[in-house]
Amino acid sequence: MRLRNKPWAVKLVNEHPESVLQNPDPEKKIDWAARFGNDHPIEIEVGSGKGHFITTLAENNPDKNYVALELQTTAAGIILRTKLEKGLDNLQILRGDAADINCFFPENSTNVIYLNFSDPWPKTRHEKRRLTYKSFLAKYQQVLNNDGHIEFKTDNSGLFAYSVQSMNTVSYTHLTLPTSLRGVDLGGRRII
Repeated sequence: MRLRNKPWAVKLVNEHPESVLQNPDPEKKIDWAARFGNDHPIEIEVGSGKGHFITTLAENNPDKNYVALELQTTAAGIILRTKLEKGLDNLQILRGDAADINCFFPENSTNVIYLNFSDPWPKTRHEKRRLTYKSFLAKYQQVLNNDGHIEFKTDNSGLFAYSVQSMNTVSYTHLTLPTSLRGVDLGGRRII
């Protein structure tokens, strides 16, 4: 999703370095326990857009830490505004490139990576940009702990088919592949 530029977002993001980590050095792992002030489990949403999903999770699960990994400053600003309005201390915003996810997080450090309605990049020449391309999946495997998993949702049938094939190629051991979320048991959780 491309968001229209919001001039206020840059100022807001720059005023809150305690909540938004911008373009961190990929040579250094981030000390997430220090940023959050605790060592609760971490869950990551890659490409958070306006942040409705991640802010709702953070609000409903104060015993977990959440990181919104977002490339666009405007999106980071919108998420930050919601975070501040709701007082979500368990949410951090990382303004960076998902291609560097394994640089931002130590190995085995996260429980869940959410990929919600990612850009399908339908042209063949853009395959490497898809968040389910094999290089991204390999990096996700590095940061996920032994019980960790990826939750992937899309409304694009081409991206869905591509992602299933890609995940099988990278040897993901357990795939649950509902083609509709109606009636799917998610352990009592609602689809947001």
